Amino acid sequence: MTKPRDLIRQRRFWTNRSGTSAIEFAMLAPIFVLFLFGMIAYGIYFGASHSVQQIAADAARTAISGQTAGERQIIVARFIANNAGQYPFINLAQLTFNAADSASDGNQFDVSVSYDARNLPIWNLLPNLPLPGTTIAFRSTIRIGGI
Repeated sequence: MTKPRDLIRQRRFWTNRSGTSAIEFAMLAPIFVLFLFGMIAYGIYFGASHSVQQIAADAARTAISGQTAGERQIIVARFIANNAGQYPFINLAQLTFNAADSASDGNQFDVSVSYDARNLPIWNLLPNLPLPGTTIAFRSTIRIGGI
């Protein structure tokens, strides 16, 4: 037989809400931290992707000053060697490029830039997450000789 004092203790135990915030935090904090790290990692990946796109566009713009395909290739190579390391999240050693006259249109000049993004922190996330490709590639085209 339970004593009245034991009933009061049991009722107090089941109606006490002083620790609910701590329990809710303990349940939700790991999910929140996972989302936070995921947003940071994807943000870095998107930043690197934007930098590669900008490098391709800027290199193509600088190539317009060349008179021949050889001059334009040299201009693009110098631009990338001197400036690509200044873009966010870009390691110059992992950047490759190709600059040449367009195969489909002789009046255009193409600059293709490819970046090996394996060293970005996004690959350290959970292995079961769907992740983008490890190579970021963009191409930019300019018209030779103006309009």
